[in-house]
Amino acid sequence: MKRTDFGLVAVALAMLGCGYSQEEWDQKVRENETLRARLSAQEQARQKCDADYADALHEVDDLKRKLQERGLTLENLNQNLAEQRKALEEYKVRADQLEEIRKRFEALRGKLEKLTSLGLKVDVRDNRMVIQLPGDVLFESGKADLTKDGDKILREVGEVLRNDPELAKRQFQVAGHTDSKPLEGGPYKDNWGLSAMRARSVVVFLTTPLPKGCGLNPSHWSAAGYADTDPVANNDSDEGRKKNRRVELVVEPNVEEMLNLNSLLK
Repeated sequence: MKRTDFGLVAVALAMLGCGYSQEEWDQKVRENETLRARLSAQEQARQKCDADYADALHEVDDLKRKLQERGLTLENLNQNLAEQRKALEEYKVRADQLEEIRKRFEALRGKLEKLTSLGLKVDVRDNRMVIQLPGDVLFESGKADLTKDGDKILREVGEVLRNDPELAKRQFQVAGHTDSKPLEGGPYKDNWGLSAMRARSVVVFLTTPLPKGCGLNPSHWSAAGYADTDPVANNDSDEGRKKNRRVELVVEPNVEEMLNLNSLLK
């Protein structure tokens, strides 16, 4: 007889000797068998946990080995993660700055859009905001003196710029442009001279005090002549040459606006 069975018999005799009935004895036996089954299940579960833990340690060691073969360690992975977090934070700051610039750009463009009601074109060229004035309206062919229509247009432009504090304090360059046809004779000698003198005439008129001029601050203005070096259309047609004969009021960007403005239009 096994030792466990002998112990059960002893317990049984003791219980019977103490007056326990057969039914009570059977109940105790069943409870004992239930406890033994639970104990066995827990032991099996513990063994499975030990096996799973050993497998997990093996997988971790295998992963570490593979990472080391690729020159990676937990330390440099954490360093890379920190660098990525830093780069993401810097990108967010830059994105916020660009959004502020975009808002200022849109506000500036909105102010200049008032000039479109005068028949002028407001555009972004070469990363600068440009107000185009038709050269054939401002000047007669080969001349740099403003026409009456040119005088009228510039007065309307000057009024818009003068009455807007934000626009009035901006820096502008007046750029004169011609078509590619050579200038024949005259006091300006060539298209360089003509374009420069036309730009000068516009600057002088815009900065001359009221009522003779537009009364704009001369320290915010400059003039430049580009001859036919910066065309906006093909010079092979009359229509193209007409577009190239123009004067542009170029809004000089501030330092914080030194980015690709064309990207903000998309």
